[in-house]
Formats: sequence, structure tokens, C-alpha cells
Amino acid sequence: QVQLVESGGGLVQPGGSLRLSCAFSGTNFERYDMNWYRQGPGKQRELVASISSGGRAYYGDFVKGRFTISRDHAKNEVSLQMNSLKPEDTAVYVCNADLRVSPDETLDYWGQGTQVIVSS
Repeated sequence: QVQLVESGGGLVQPGGSLRLSCAFSGTNFERYDMNWYRQGPGKQRELVASISSGGRAYYGDFVKGRFTISRDHAKNEVSLQMNSLKPEDTAVYVCNADLRVSPDETLDYWGQGTQVIVSS
């Protein structure tokens, strides 16, 4: 069983930075693709960033070079460094781990989320 625990959210002024972390408890962390999603007030959930088991990163268009996702296999942790934050980045950020084990089965785990508020 996999558990994901996010940390690092909080209140930050526009233009500021935050670093979110997601601690992965369980086995085979290195095999999972790790993702950060967010859901803002009155908005649908959207994919912020992904990092594959091999370290390849993908970002949502709205990130535009402001965020960096990384993973640490020694710590079983994935991080999201967020710079140049904007009020529209306000959301609950949720960590996700997924692993396709067969054509018919994907393991999919979610954290509880961490709140990010960007406001002056």
C-alpha cells in the first residue's frame, strides 16, 4: 500500500516562491510516475507537472517555466519548486503516484493535498 503526504503549502505574496514536497511511503517508488495536480476555487482539477520513473518532466502550459518538478529516489520524495507565483496559482495541490502494471491495471494513489494561497 502506498501513502502520499504533501507538505510545504501556505500563504505567499505574488511573485514569491514555495517548495512543495510529497513523501512516498511504500515500495517501488522508482517505478511510479509522480504527478502534481491542483484544484483552484471553482475550477476543475488540472495537471501541474509530472515526472516519469525515468526522470522525464512534463508541465502544464500555464507553468511557463516558473515551476520545477524533481524526484529524490534516496528519500522517496517528489518536490515542486514554484517561483513567480501568481494569485491564479491559488489552489489545493495534490500529489499523485501512478504505475501501469499491465494493459488492464494501473495503480493510482493520491495524497490529501496542501493549500497554496497567493495573495498580498
